[in-house]
Amino acid sequence: MPLTYGLFLPQGFLPVLAGIKEPVEAYETLTRVAQTAEECGFASIWLVDHFHPAIAPSPEPLFECWTSTASLARDTKRVRIGQMVTANSFRHPALLAKMASTVDVLSHGRLTFGIGAGGFEPEYRAYGYDYLPASERLHQLREAVQVMLAMWTQEEAAFEGHYYQVRGALNQPKGVQHPHIPLLIGGDGEQVTLKLVAQYGDACNVSGDLATIERKFAVLKRHCEVARRDYHSIHRTAWTMCSIGDTDEQARALLSERMKALFPEDALSSALIGSPETIRQRLRVSLTAFNGRVGQDMPFLEISSTSFHVLPLLLSVKSVRIARSFKKLLWQRKGQGYPKVQASLAPLACGVTTGARAYGPR
Repeated sequence: MPLTYGLFLPQGFLPVLAGIKEPVEAYETLTRVAQTAEECGFASIWLVDHFHPAIAPSPEPLFECWTSTASLARDTKRVRIGQMVTANSFRHPALLAKMASTVDVLSHGRLTFGIGAGGFEPEYRAYGYDYLPASERLHQLREAVQVMLAMWTQEEAAFEGHYYQVRGALNQPKGVQHPHIPLLIGGDGEQVTLKLVAQYGDACNVSGDLATIERKFAVLKRHCEVARRDYHSIHRTAWTMCSIGDTDEQARALLSERMKALFPEDALSSALIGSPETIRQRLRVSLTAFNGRVGQDMPFLEISSTSFHVLPLLLSVKSVRIARSFKKLLWQRKGQGYPKVQASLAPLACGVTTGARAYGPR
């Protein structure tokens, strides 16, 4: 199957809502972007789980992840909704599982639950959480995913771990999807995180240039072999940046200095930044990393030149065509309460669905 695309929403972690002073207007911008993405054909929309903006201190609004997820579950109808990713340390995994079950019902079975070990130390300190060493946070994550799976599959969940204990926890309803809510485990760690994906995950998320992504997926495949897991049953996703212009130079010039400061040069050089032809070439190469295929049925091969600057995204091989429609609708609705969100860059994440099980109702 071809690549599918999702959109990171303008939630406030990146400098996307800058200049919108009224909090209600800022949140309605997030909602309208989500609805426009759904209308344009994006497969999924994503939120980050952060309390502080990436560039801090900052007076800009930043909306909490899970309350926003629940709201979007009711404000959209088709698109899948997920977190990239929930910080495990911020909430007990049994509570998280209960929250996710409710949101899956609210969304009629459209939730993808994304979780990671967490790692933005200033947030931990500011909000009063202990910032444990990475090894301990990963041990916590290992126990947490087992707790959540127990909450989603057992009548009375039970788990005895070093960090978490659950004794006869009830969770009804467990959600809509079968056999349970899809579990995405985010992170690049080759020894622990990708091993957890092979053992417990339905999806993963990695980052880096294509050579790095290919290596990460090769490591995941080896972990799957050891765990006797079908590698192709796992949804493999990665995020990147996207900025499209008539020329490569124009696309590059669209990046704000604040955005450039957040990402290393090697990340920008391998991202989807450039003319439509450059984007097409990079997507062709991306298909190799994701074990996809290139064929005449892939709409991105038909894109004509356009000048476009995207919002925070996760990426169908309809990407540039979808992006053009997305831009057009945003501009058309600019007078209907859509502030100038197009002036900021959107990170994209590309995911492949090849061989993965279908998500759906029980």
